[in-house]
Amino acid sequence: MAQMEYRRLGRSGLQVSVLSLGSWVTFANADQIETAHQAAECLSAAKDAGVNFFDNAEGYAAGESERVMGAAFRELGWKRHEYIVSTKFWGGLFDMPNMKQTLNRKYLSQAIDGSLERFGLDFVDLVYCHRPDRRTPIEETVWAMSDMITQGKALYWGTSEWAADEIRAAYDIADKYNLHKPLMEQPQYNILWRDRVEKEYKGLYRDIGLGTTIWSPLSSGLLTGKYLHGVPEGSRATLPGYEWLKDTLTNEGRNKKVADLKVIADELGISLTQLSLAWCAKNPNVSTVITGASSAAQVRENMTALDAMPLLTKEIMDRIDLISFF
Repeated sequence: MAQMEYRRLGRSGLQVSVLSLGSWVTFANADQIETAHQAAECLSAAKDAGVNFFDNAEGYAAGESERVMGAAFRELGWKRHEYIVSTKFWGGLFDMPNMKQTLNRKYLSQAIDGSLERFGLDFVDLVYCHRPDRRTPIEETVWAMSDMITQGKALYWGTSEWAADEIRAAYDIADKYNLHKPLMEQPQYNILWRDRVEKEYKGLYRDIGLGTTIWSPLSSGLLTGKYLHGVPEGSRATLPGYEWLKDTLTNEGRNKKVADLKVIADELGISLTQLSLAWCAKNPNVSTVITGASSAAQVRENMTALDAMPLLTKEIMDRIDLISFF
């Protein structure tokens, strides 16, 4: 397998593996990765391939995903300098005022302490505002996130699924008051979902050096090709709580594009998964592509996307553009 590539996260000095591993849907899920031991097997397979960044969030499995990942770190006996770990805040774990779908100071200051307790860590490397909160003054959120870093509970902060003008406003406030600035954004990005990363954020790469940690590079599994003939039993769309995915995954127009992409993958002698992950990683404004997996074997399969990257010549990328845009 090709050697892992490491990229700087935005304008920071932090280097992240171009392919990383996330825990959304899979960790602390009885139908996927339920135990710390199963999680440890996946983390170990990823690290063997050169992965150094592991993504998580408070809202994944209502905090249990953090707990399982933290227990897996301890089972593996990894030293804290050997890995980068993240979490994200917004949704909250308690259905009450100030604790749900907010980015106010009270919630954020308590949320980071809860995450660190579940992880069993003294700090996380990356912390995100998981969604924007347009009811809380953005100044309050920026101060609270900056204080989190000053207190040593996180090293870098950023956003997820924020509009470009919201990210720029947060950056400008931090710059004005000499606070820690937002460094990275975690947007959805894949062959079928491109505009925000390629167009909306274009000025932010140049002006503030925004880094990106991409989620859903396989469009929730659509770009694996497994939904070309319906929804297979045991797939993500059949999991409790993910019924909302079914319409997207069975969309006739999207699956026609997937079928056309599979023709290219077959010509190159690679899987559709390899093609799709490698395509994301080819974008120089992508810092890391967050992969998901329900087993160590699937982790290893995803990592072979590194071998596919050199195959995606300009001619191939142009052919993919024709399918993606039309």
